[in-house]
Amino acid sequence: MSTRDNGRFWSVRRVPAVLVGLVVLGGAGLLLYDVAAVHAGRPGMAWRRVLSDELATRPLDDTYVRVGAAVAAALGLWLLVLALTPGLRTILPMRRDSVPVRAGLDRNAVALVLRDRALAVSGVQSVRVRTRRRTVAVRAVSHFRELDEVHDDLRGALDQAIADLGLQRPPSLSLHVAHAGKRR
Repeated sequence: MSTRDNGRFWSVRRVPAVLVGLVVLGGAGLLLYDVAAVHAGRPGMAWRRVLSDELATRPLDDTYVRVGAAVAAALGLWLLVLALTPGLRTILPMRRDSVPVRAGLDRNAVALVLRDRALAVSGVQSVRVRTRRRTVAVRAVSHFRELDEVHDDLRGALDQAIADLGLQRPPSLSLHVAHAGKRR
């Protein structure tokens, strides 16, 4: 796990790098062997002769050429997306109080903490918490207090809990409270 300047966690992505490296190494090794064999006076490999003949004689609007180009473009785009996007999106970075220390919280852990804080509020029967990178959606069911009172108490408790987590970018809170007997 590594980080970049903006504090987000980036995955190392070893498996795609190894796969691409092995494919490139295998292809380069085969081509190098074939070129060395041709320079030594032996004929080129049959697959390379057939491939070069096919590429020389097939028109560009042929179905096989288009499918091959589409597959190559899709693989290249996939590799670019992997290289340019962070992979550990489930980890929310925490504020840096000391520079050499990096910490993050998993989204599920954040949801559990907020759920526990919400269940501690008087009048809350059950809570569902869904954590995203920028928002936390909380759905609570109240069973004996007024909805406005429960909503205000929950808002205060959850705002304080989010602040206590120490996240670099505290998520915004979306809160819905309903009575136990009514449908949500």
